[in-house]
Parts: sequence; C-alpha cells; structure tokens
Amino acid sequence: MSAIEKTFTVAGTAKNADGTVKARFANDLVARIKILNKAGCTDINLVELPQPMTKLEALQHLQTLGITDGDAGYAVANKLAEKSRVAKRGEVKVQARKISKAKSTKAVTPAHLVAEATKA
Repeated sequence: MSAIEKTFTVAGTAKNADGTVKARFANDLVARIKILNKAGCTDINLVELPQPMTKLEALQHLQTLGITDGDAGYAVANKLAEKSRVAKRGEVKVQARKISKAKSTKAVTPAHLVAEATKA
C-alpha cells in the first residue's frame, strides 16, 4: 500500500452492459460519463465530491447521500466493506516490550531498539 493514497473528485455507480452494478471513481465527470456510455453502461449515477477523497472516504460520502437503494446501494456497501478490510489490514499493531536495563554503560542505539522490538 502506498504512503499517499490517490484521491478522486467524482464518485458514484454505473450498470455495466452485462447488468452488474459497480462503484466508479474519477477526477473528470464529463470524461468519465463519455467513457462509461461508450462502454455500454447504463444507470450512470456520478456525483461531484465536496473535496478530493480517497475511495474509502468517497464511498462513505455516497452512503451519507443516501445511495442505498437496490443494486447501486449494494455495490456501494460491498465496495465499502472491501475498502474497510483493506484499510484495517494496513493498520500496524505495535506491542510495547520492556527493554531490559543493560549492565554496561553503553548508550542505547536505534539499532538496539529495533533489535529488541523485533524479538518475538
């Protein structure tokens, strides 16, 4: 996972030519609608976001707008659950360990701290 997540200014849903509904993200509303139309998508429901947002934030915003009906609501909820799992997986849990006091008078170095922290 990259340190900087990509942000989007447009989010919503669209029905593919095969009938499946997917969550969609873009930075240019008009260009995205043209691309979706050319691909045979229908029921295109894209909205401009109040500020640039990550996919997770955009999906949460779509839910606050009330996009919860039918297939579109299912697609948003499903993608939100997927992104929440990915975000949770990216969290790092650090357990503090007590570092024993060294008997020598050597200073504790960053390398020593890393070595102690990685002992399992």
